[in-house]
Amino acid sequence: MDIDEIYYEAIDLLKAMIATPRVSREENEVAGVVEHHMRAWGMSPKRSGNNLWCMPPDFDPAKPTVLLNAHLDTVKPVEGWKHDPYTPTQEGGRIYGLGSNDDGASVVSLMAAHRMLAGHEQPCNFIFLASAEEEVSGKDGIEMVLPMLPRIDVALVGEPTGMNPAIAEKGLMVLDAVVHGVAGHAARNEGVNAIYLAVDAINKLRHMEWEKVSPTLGPVKVTVTKIEAGQQHNIVPDVCKMLIDVRTTDAYTNAETLQLLREAVPGCALTPHSTRLNPSSIDASHPLVQRAVMLGKEPFGSPTLSDQALMPFPSMKMGPGQSSRSHTADEYIECDEVREAIDTYIVLLNGLHL
Repeated sequence: MDIDEIYYEAIDLLKAMIATPRVSREENEVAGVVEHHMRAWGMSPKRSGNNLWCMPPDFDPAKPTVLLNAHLDTVKPVEGWKHDPYTPTQEGGRIYGLGSNDDGASVVSLMAAHRMLAGHEQPCNFIFLASAEEEVSGKDGIEMVLPMLPRIDVALVGEPTGMNPAIAEKGLMVLDAVVHGVAGHAARNEGVNAIYLAVDAINKLRHMEWEKVSPTLGPVKVTVTKIEAGQQHNIVPDVCKMLIDVRTTDAYTNAETLQLLREAVPGCALTPHSTRLNPSSIDASHPLVQRAVMLGKEPFGSPTLSDQALMPFPSMKMGPGQSSRSHTADEYIECDEVREAIDTYIVLLNGLHL
């Protein structure tokens, strides 16, 4: 099988994906496009909802299994596009279009690598999964598919990292916070102002010192992003509500982080929207990481969330493109980045022993 032919077919698929609107939870059409290309490439995909995966034809349960994952969905296009976000526009060696960088390039590159690896006997099983709803951490994405798959030993997650390996990734908790005071007339020395109590809580959270700090991700980051209180100018507010963004690290579980925050501000009720989006990491000595290092790649810690948050096994994030281009107007990918990714994935995975 000719690598040049595989590369050009990957670019054709990327353009077809860009031309197919695929905002989160609306990936049905693009899943059909990708499934059609999979079958044309001789792959035998399975589908559940808008998720597609492909098992190796010679799957051996006695071998360790590596999951190759990238996501089909995109965010909605932002303002400011000069190109049509749904028209793949190639200018020189650059392709513009929504989802070109995040995450179409990773989808087609991992899919092409899987196609090449399947043609040779391997010490590992490689399962390719194109998942849905990653941008919204939806429950009908990878979380739905994982119970249908064999046991996974490690995952390689395709996201735009400049093909450097992210060996740790921050998790996320969004907290509703409520502080109660006592209402009173603003003209008299009455009541207990909930806003002032909230300010005290904010300062404690803002300057909180963490005993454990992740060597790759740094400290847990707590940011108050919304405050709501008061009815009118002459009433001391008795309730102050806040929204808090918490970026967790592999130094603590989400549950541990939540407990520490509650202990720091006992007068502020903290209720998480969810604790399911966990931080993730992989040991720097893992064979997958070591192979990437041997290829001259530099491990780092990633502040952005991916489907790794829903993986209960070690995972490494590594893909073509740059995170800074994601969710921006005139998003693009360089064709050379796709070619490099395919070549790198093949070298990284071929003959991998776990």
